Amino acid sequence: MQRLVRFSRPSVPDAGGRRIENGSCARREAIPLSVPNDNSTDNPETAAPADADVEQLTEEAHPLQAGAPVRSDSPTFAELGVRPQIVQALAEAGIERTFAIQELTLPLALAGEDLIGQARTGTGKTLGFGVPLLQRIVPPSERPAATAEGETADRAKDVPQALVVVPTRELCVQVAQDLADAGKHLGIRVTAIYGGRAYEPQLNALRKGVDVVVGTPGRLLDLAEQRHLVLGRVGMLVLDEADEMLDLGFLPDVERILRMLPEERQTMLFSATMPGPIIALSRAFLNRPTHIRAEESDQGSIHERTKQLVYRAHAMDKVELLTRVLQSKDRGLTMIFARTKRTVQRVADDLAERGFAAAAVHGDLGQGAREQALRAFRSGKVDVLVATDVAARGIDVTDVTHVINYQCPEDSKTYVHRIGRTGRAGKEGVAVTLVDWDEMPRWKMVSDDLGLGIDEPVETYSTSDHLYTDLEIPTDSTGRLPLSKRTRAGLNAEYVDTEGDHQGAGGRRRGGRDRDRNDGPGERRQRSARGPRSRTRGGVSVEGGAAPAASGSTDAPVASAPTSGPESSAAGEGEGAKPRRRRRRGGARRRGAGGAEGESAPDAAAS
Repeated sequence: MQRLVRFSRPSVPDAGGRRIENGSCARREAIPLSVPNDNSTDNPETAAPADADVEQLTEEAHPLQAGAPVRSDSPTFAELGVRPQIVQALAEAGIERTFAIQELTLPLALAGEDLIGQARTGTGKTLGFGVPLLQRIVPPSERPAATAEGETADRAKDVPQALVVVPTRELCVQVAQDLADAGKHLGIRVTAIYGGRAYEPQLNALRKGVDVVVGTPGRLLDLAEQRHLVLGRVGMLVLDEADEMLDLGFLPDVERILRMLPEERQTMLFSATMPGPIIALSRAFLNRPTHIRAEESDQGSIHERTKQLVYRAHAMDKVELLTRVLQSKDRGLTMIFARTKRTVQRVADDLAERGFAAAAVHGDLGQGAREQALRAFRSGKVDVLVATDVAARGIDVTDVTHVINYQCPEDSKTYVHRIGRTGRAGKEGVAVTLVDWDEMPRWKMVSDDLGLGIDEPVETYSTSDHLYTDLEIPTDSTGRLPLSKRTRAGLNAEYVDTEGDHQGAGGRRRGGRDRDRNDGPGERRQRSARGPRSRTRGGVSVEGGAAPAASGSTDAPVASAPTSGPESSAAGEGEGAKPRRRRRRGGARRRGAGGAEGESAPDAAAS
């Protein structure tokens, strides 16, 4: 693929040292640049496990890792003018030369230009915006000391100079750790701000002083509106995975955050795709951005090195079939995808009961439990991670050998996103899709969109001979993992940090604005404010499971609405007293004084 050039600005050097000359077009349009991606950069430059403790982010961050090969003629970070301290930090992680997206973005970003970076997830976009961001930040050690009249300037040391907005909690922690590692020799302070955790530790980190804030939209907006997060001095803004923020419904929150920032700033937007709303966002908030694409000519297609197997499986046999697939030859880290949170948890529990080291990640888990599962998966304590599509966004783990679609994906985009977790860095991968009978129409649409030519998957059961042949499964495999192969430490070997967790290790989420929880639109449900459940017999509430002695007994407590007046005091007296009818949840209006109270509630809420 040739590099396309159409510029309406002064010439600037490109990544290879050549100069891009002026053009005659003066439109406010994104300018596409594209390069061949023949260096197999489908793996990210980092694969850092998520640490749960935000306050210890810079101290205990997982080191950067050079995860994918690069071209030998790619320019180094030092050749592009990156600060020696950053180059040193990257070199310690084995990162010296740039990936395709970094090669194109760095010259413009280092010059302070607004840009749009478009590349697949996992192609090195984090350092593509992270290095220029760290380059332009003035670290605390290089700032002049406060003068007698400079109390304000001294206070400005503690407010963020750069803001990175990401769609999911897991990606937030990962990006924050990568930036902290890359800027460790400069002493740059990076803080992760995301939902699912208590406010106090994050507020304390902001009070201590911070240079870079990486956060999810909901929590950022909360803290900014409460004036705990000062955005008036942000000079650099990055919107990472903008298309995912659109899919999750965060775009209105992002626009509100953008309106809080100074107009004089550098803005970088990174996205795998460019749907219409993202283009509109870029035109509204970016100043003459340069659109940079680093992609393969067949970006929408599936990697050739990923072996795709599609089976028509019965719902009652899926778990048994799954256990056979997990015993295939050379299987390493495996990700299993399902559509619903309940299915994810059930499959993970079934596999764990059968001896497999499995963990679940979905929106109903507390943040501490989710981070525990991810740490265990990255460290190899568990080798099977079961997740929903949305919860898995932002999870970037190297060396995934198998991806299993326990349920048919909703569309072709989801399918590509799922199986793209394997077959990276020039390695072979296996993608297995289980399609139920009622999912056949959906699968046919996926197959037609991608041109797979697998409209009619072969009917397959856990005892089918071709299953064992396709995946090289031992013929003596059963539905349980043999004791001799249970070598993983398991999920319980990984600590769970529930300090500051709103939901504990396994609790459900609570309300509030923290909508950045990895629930997809199809998985979000409104939960009514229900009180504790009570047992009843014959319309009479019973405590402790004890039955009432007789129908007219007064020993059985009665659940009724509060009332006033003499009738209420005599309601439960006498052996012939009838039990009050239980008030339905959210149902009938209160009577008497209680009725007046209920009718005034909307006015009180409106005030």
